[in-house]
Amino acid sequence: MQTWKTKRTSQNAQKVHKPWKAKVATVVFLIVTLVAGFYDFPHAWNVTAGFVKAKAHVSLPVLNEHAYRLGLDLQGGTHLVYSADMKEIPEKDRANALSGVRDVIERRVNAFGVSEPLVQTTSTGGVSRVIVELAGVLNVSDAIKQIGETPVLEFKEQGSKTDTKPTAADQTKLAELQKADRAAAQAVLLRAQKGEDFDKLVAEVSTEAAKADTKGIMPKITSDSAQYPEIAKALTQNKPKAGSVFWKTVESGGSIEIFKVLENTTANNMHLSHILICSKGKQGCSKDTSAIDANIQISNLKKEATPQNFADLAKKNSTDPSAATNGGDLGYATADKYVPAFGAAAETLPVGKISDIVETDFGYHLIYKQDQKVIPAFKIQRIAMKLSTMADVLPPASPWKNTQLSGKQLQSAVVEFDQKTGNPYVGITFDKDGGDLFGTLTAANVGKPIAIFLDGSPISTPVVQAAIYGGRAVITGNFTLDEAKILAQRLNAGALPVPVTLLSQQTVGPTLGSVSLQKSIMAALIGFLLVTIYMIGMYRLPGVIAIVALLLFSSLNMLAYRLFGVTITLAGIAGLVLSLGIAVDANVLIIERLKEEYASGRGLISSADEAERRAWAAIRDGHFTTLISSVVLYWFSSSFIRGFALTLGIGVVLSLFTAIYVARQYLHTVFGWKWTHKPILFGVKKNEDNKS
Repeated sequence: MQTWKTKRTSQNAQKVHKPWKAKVATVVFLIVTLVAGFYDFPHAWNVTAGFVKAKAHVSLPVLNEHAYRLGLDLQGGTHLVYSADMKEIPEKDRANALSGVRDVIERRVNAFGVSEPLVQTTSTGGVSRVIVELAGVLNVSDAIKQIGETPVLEFKEQGSKTDTKPTAADQTKLAELQKADRAAAQAVLLRAQKGEDFDKLVAEVSTEAAKADTKGIMPKITSDSAQYPEIAKALTQNKPKAGSVFWKTVESGGSIEIFKVLENTTANNMHLSHILICSKGKQGCSKDTSAIDANIQISNLKKEATPQNFADLAKKNSTDPSAATNGGDLGYATADKYVPAFGAAAETLPVGKISDIVETDFGYHLIYKQDQKVIPAFKIQRIAMKLSTMADVLPPASPWKNTQLSGKQLQSAVVEFDQKTGNPYVGITFDKDGGDLFGTLTAANVGKPIAIFLDGSPISTPVVQAAIYGGRAVITGNFTLDEAKILAQRLNAGALPVPVTLLSQQTVGPTLGSVSLQKSIMAALIGFLLVTIYMIGMYRLPGVIAIVALLLFSSLNMLAYRLFGVTITLAGIAGLVLSLGIAVDANVLIIERLKEEYASGRGLISSADEAERRAWAAIRDGHFTTLISSVVLYWFSSSFIRGFALTLGIGVVLSLFTAIYVARQYLHTVFGWKWTHKPILFGVKKNEDNKS
C-alpha cells in the first residue's frame, strides 16, 4: 500500500506539473539574470565584447557605462534643512504655500547646474521644513544665499530691447576671460610646436563647426584672402616655411587662430574684367531672355569686343548690375575666388586676351585678362579657439519691462474648471490696489502679452483679450490638470511669501563618501558570499538553487535602481541588504519544509509544491507587513529614511517574485533530472519504508 500510494502521488503530480513550462521559464530567467547583470554592470559586457571581437572577429554592441545615481553620503555633497515661517499664512493656504516654496527652491537649485538635487518638505506638529540635498556640491555659499531668498513674483509688459552699456567691472571681467582664453590657446600652441599630432589637436579643441569634414584645412590663403585679411597679411609678409606653427588673434571675429603651414606655394593674382549675359533660369537673372537668345547676343559681342572697347561694351550690354559704373572690372583676385568654370578659364587665358564664351550658373561670360602677378600662396591647417567678447559678460537684453504690479498685490491663484468644456484654467485674485493696477495694465496691452516672472524667469506669458477690471482674472490655455496645478503653485509661491531660515548644514567630503561606498560594496559581497556558503553547506542542492534565484533578485534590484533613477545612499544599501535577508529567509522556509516532506516519503516535485503551499502563509505575512512598513516610512519621512524605505520596498516585492515563482521553476526543472533524486543532495535521511 505504501509503495502504491507513493506512485500515485507521483503520477498525480505529473498530471498537474508540466515539465516543459518549468524548463522554458528556467531558461528565460537565466537569460534575464545574465542580461540584467550586464546592464547593471556594462563595463563587464564591454570587456566581454572586446574579448569576443579580438578572438572571433565578431563585433558586439557596446553599452554606455553610466554610473549609478549616488546620494550625497556616497558621492559627497551638502545636506541643508530650512524652516519655513508660516505665521503670516492662513491655515488653509499653508500646504499650497509650502509646495510653492519647494517648487521655487527646486528650480533655483536646478539653475545652479547641480546634478540630481533632492528637495523635500515635511510638516510635523505645526513645524514646516524644507530639506535640500545637493550631491557633489561642497562649496554652496552662493546656493545657500539664493535658496534663502523669498520668491519674487513680477508682472511685466513688452518693451523695446535696449543695449546695456558695459561698466568698468564688465571691462575688467572681459579682460580676465580673454586672459584665460589666450592662456588656453598658448598651451595648445606649445603642444603643436612640440610636434603633437595637429589633426588630433584640431579634433580635440577647435571650435570650427565643419572640422570633422575639413579637418581645419584651408587650401589656399593669399594676400587677397578676404575671409582672414590679418592672417593673409601675416603670411605674405613673413613667408613662413612649411611645417611652421603660429597664432593670430582675430579681435573682430572673437577667435584665436592657431595655424600650421602645410605648403608654401604661389598663385596667379589676376586683374580681370567680364561681360555677363544672363538668361531665364540662371542664378540671379531677372531677364526673360532665352538661352538661345543669350548665346546669340554673347556671340555677337565676342566678335565685336577688343581690349580697347571692352569696358564700353560691358557698360552698355552686361547684365551684371555693377558693370554700368565699373565697366565690368573685377579687380585683382586669384582663380579660387570665382566659380570653378570662370576661374579655370581665367587661369589659362593669356594677359591682354579676351576669352571664348564661358558658361556658369550666372549666365554667359566674356573674360578680359588685363594683368597678372605671381603672389605667395599658402595651404594651412587651423585650430579655431574662442576669444571672449562683451556678449559673454553682459546678459542679453530683455524684451520685457517691469510694471508696478507684483506678487504683493496677488491674493491667491487656484485651479478652476470651465463649466462647458471641463478644461482646467487658473483663476487669480488681486487685492484692491492690485485690481486697479491690473485694470490699467490690461487696458494698455489689449492684444499683447503680459508676462508673469518668478525669480526672474517667465512662467507664463498670456495674451490680454480685453481690459480686465475688478481684481479677478483667469489664465486659460491648453492646460492639463497637472500643468494648471503647477502654474497656480508657482503663482502662490510669489503671492504668499514664505521666509525660510537655514537650520542646519552638513557637508560630506567626496573622500569619505568614496570610502563609504567601497566599504559598502565590499560588505555586500562578503555578506553574499557568506550566505552562499551557508546555504550550500546547510541545504546543498536546494541551497544552490536558492542562490541562483538570489542572483536574479540582486540583478533585478540593481536594474530597478537604474531604470527608475533611484538614488543609492548608505541607508538605501541597508534596505537592499535587509531585503536580501528577507529573500533568503523565504527560501529557507520553503527548503526546510521541502526537506521534511521529502524525508517523509513524498516525491520531489510533490514535496516542493507542498512546501511552497505550506510556507506561503508565513512568507506572505512577513513580506506584506514589511512592505506596509516601507510604505509608511516612505510616505511620512524624508531624506535618508525615505531612501531606506524605497530600496526595502523594491526588494520585498522582488523577493516575493523570486522566492515563490522563480525558485519554484528552478526546482521543478532540476527535479526533472533523475540524478538529483538522491537524499544526500538534500541533506536528509529518507525513510526506507517511504522511498519514491
